[in-house]
Amino acid sequence: MTILDKIVIRKKEEVAQAKQVVSVKQLESGLHFNRDPYVFKDFLLAPDRTGIVAEFKRRSPSKGIINDRVTVEEVTQAYAAAGASALSVLTDVDFFGGHADDLLAARAANRIPVLRKDFMIDEYQVLEAKALGADIILLIAAILTPAEIRNLSALAKNLGLNVLLEVHNQEELQRSICKDLDAIGVNNRNLADFTVNIQTSFELVEQIPDEFMKISESAISAVETIKDLKNAGFNGFLIGENFMKTTNPGQAMRDFATQLISV
Repeated sequence: MTILDKIVIRKKEEVAQAKQVVSVKQLESGLHFNRDPYVFKDFLLAPDRTGIVAEFKRRSPSKGIINDRVTVEEVTQAYAAAGASALSVLTDVDFFGGHADDLLAARAANRIPVLRKDFMIDEYQVLEAKALGADIILLIAAILTPAEIRNLSALAKNLGLNVLLEVHNQEELQRSICKDLDAIGVNNRNLADFTVNIQTSFELVEQIPDEFMKISESAISAVETIKDLKNAGFNGFLIGENFMKTTNPGQAMRDFATQLISV
């Protein structure tokens, strides 16, 4: 059984438990349920932004604790001030050390799009994301059928949310594309064994229809890599561990952004 298999099994249990604690009606009366989400594309392509989706991540199954000494407020505010186009906030508890409260905190502290980074398998989680103040949800092709992707993305669009589809190979990409997506992300990390290979992005970029924003995810640690990815056709770049592994992730993002301008 892969790490991803274990995560999905646990996620099904979590969602079942959550439904017993908080009803859909309660979600719909949540603090942010009626707010208008930010438009991801507007921030991703804004000339005063970097195209970076900066991630707050305490730990991961492959690396263990990355950084548990900083707060989501201080880090995400620093990311936004440094020119992040969006924020990615982990809400998975058991495997990544995240929490729904992290998303609420990031939303309260920032005025740029926030991605709920989690393993979405149920419509309940989409409603939950809306109630927590997310602007973007992540759909991972590796754990969803094409029908599930269509249904979850349609619900998200009805709620005004942006949808980022994550793929890892050509097969996932070809079977998963549907009309309600806003962006397609190529994850350079193999979720079965958590190895990384930036070449995955270069191999898939031309196969992504131009109607979607193109995001490269994981294994990005050098500004030269972003230059190469931009030249290949990518609009956005999800970076988390490269910043979070430092004592001051916000400063690491600022330094990176400064170098990016000069490249």
